[in-house]
Amino acid sequence: MQPLRSNVLGSLWLCRQRPLCWTLQSALRAWASTCGLDSKALRRETTFKGGLQDFHAKLAAGPSLQHFLQEAAPVQETPQVPTKAAEYPAPYFGPSTLADARRKVYLETYGCQMNVSDTEIAWTILQRSGYLRTSTLEEADVILLVTCSVREKAEQTIWKRLCHLTALKSKRPRSQAPLRIGILGCMAERLKEKILDREKLVDVVAGPDAYRDLPRLLAVAETGQQAANVLLSLDETYADVVPVHTSANAKSAFVSIMRGCDNMCSYCIVPFTRGRERSRPVASILQEVQVLSDQGVKEVTLLGQNVNSYRDTSEVHFLSATPTHLSRGFSTIYKPKQGGLRFADLLDCVSAIDPEMRIRFTSPHPKDFPDEVFQLMQERHNICKQLHLPVQSGSSRVLQAMKRGYTREAYLELVRHIRDSLPGVTLSSDFIAGFCGETEADHQQTLSLIREVGYHIAFIFAYSMREKTRAFHRLQDDVPPEVKQRRLNELQTVFRAEASQANAAAVGHVQVVLVEGPSKRSTLELCGRNDGNIKVIFPDVETDDGTGLGSAVRVQPGDYVLVKISSASSQTLKGIPLCRTTLKESAAFADAPFGVAE
Repeated sequence: MQPLRSNVLGSLWLCRQRPLCWTLQSALRAWASTCGLDSKALRRETTFKGGLQDFHAKLAAGPSLQHFLQEAAPVQETPQVPTKAAEYPAPYFGPSTLADARRKVYLETYGCQMNVSDTEIAWTILQRSGYLRTSTLEEADVILLVTCSVREKAEQTIWKRLCHLTALKSKRPRSQAPLRIGILGCMAERLKEKILDREKLVDVVAGPDAYRDLPRLLAVAETGQQAANVLLSLDETYADVVPVHTSANAKSAFVSIMRGCDNMCSYCIVPFTRGRERSRPVASILQEVQVLSDQGVKEVTLLGQNVNSYRDTSEVHFLSATPTHLSRGFSTIYKPKQGGLRFADLLDCVSAIDPEMRIRFTSPHPKDFPDEVFQLMQERHNICKQLHLPVQSGSSRVLQAMKRGYTREAYLELVRHIRDSLPGVTLSSDFIAGFCGETEADHQQTLSLIREVGYHIAFIFAYSMREKTRAFHRLQDDVPPEVKQRRLNELQTVFRAEASQANAAAVGHVQVVLVEGPSKRSTLELCGRNDGNIKVIFPDVETDDGTGLGSAVRVQPGDYVLVKISSASSQTLKGIPLCRTTLKESAAFADAPFGVAE
């Protein structure tokens, strides 16, 4: 019932944007299509054979609401994961509506890893409906942009791209079907009216919870009308959609385990564009990871806006699971949640599927780190000893204004506890420069926190106020742009200095590297990543095959190789390959901070 409800309400929203005559005409066309009449026949019938009276007679004999509901799936008390997921066509689509058209779709992805996952979900749904995929823009019949709304710059990029695509649309030969353009994701939800109205740049708008509705929306667009569905859902997780991953030969993949966020940080638009937290059933996640393992994928990253707050309540007996607690010194704005299988339970199950598959996860919130997670990471050699620990600011006063639920002192205590639990762990973080009311003293505290922690990776951005957020309604964006930029530059400079020092400690040690492919800068070198997710570059030469027989091989993407680190920068390590290996054989290296020194 949920997809039908979303379709109906999405259509009603669109109708409100149109004149009454347009709505009536659309209703007549939809009714005629369902009855097997074309629009010309309908006009002849209503004009020359009794007009409105005859139309009422045909309407009474036509399909009722029950007709549209009869094929709806029955509501299940507990979510079930089918052995082979299938999308059922809407009952008002004829069998030739999409299958015969074989439209080609071009997908562009902007923003975070979650949007990469969303792209794969959208493509899987469209593929089931008969669409083809193209990597050539000029071949496309449909162009879909999966968008980000976290920062203003990301939205500006999309507007510029739309202008370019509109020019491409106007040059399309009349011998071809009209080009259709769609906006998907966070920007679609946030700016739906503006997108539809602004110079009619877009034919389809679909929010993050409306991807199942894409075939219907595109079918509406084929009639020359705009179509939109941006309703947020309380339960949509796409649990039954096993994604067709966009890079067929890739050795790494993202697996979305939950959607939405309940934290309501004052600067963040995510709760308003992706809705409340809801988690996929663990069974569907394990099924997807098993499929990836069977395909030869060697690294999986579990994704969520707040990935470590995962809570599966899909089964009744999960509700009696042992409760876990927040990290010490952390709080939430929402009431404590009880029961359900938690992130540590999921991590335990996922890491047991394939001991030769690396497991990562992002993006967590520091509050949701019970000791069970650290203990499991220490015990399992295929769970990477790398944590993304977003802090945003080093000032307790600014953290309070951000509604982060912790102080500087609590965060640093958590860092110390993590390093005691996971020696050699690699830490990354997020920082915002120039948040509302940030003083120079606040900025200096953030600089000092970066020096004290010593991150290997950091994502640093100038603050960009977003509508709908608490900051937009309650705070003033009072830090001048030039001050934001200066503080951003200073944060980046200090981070790079600390990262260079942290990476330099790896020189002379041997690390396990998962080979990704050729280096971007030289075809004579290969690139991969170590356990800490740091890029490692090494020569593409014959290497010991690791069997102990003295044979030499050229390592391939997906191979694990031992590399002795010879030099380091703030972002990259370089080294010499020693031999091919496996995660099991190289498990001993995980116990040393930077591998084993020779």
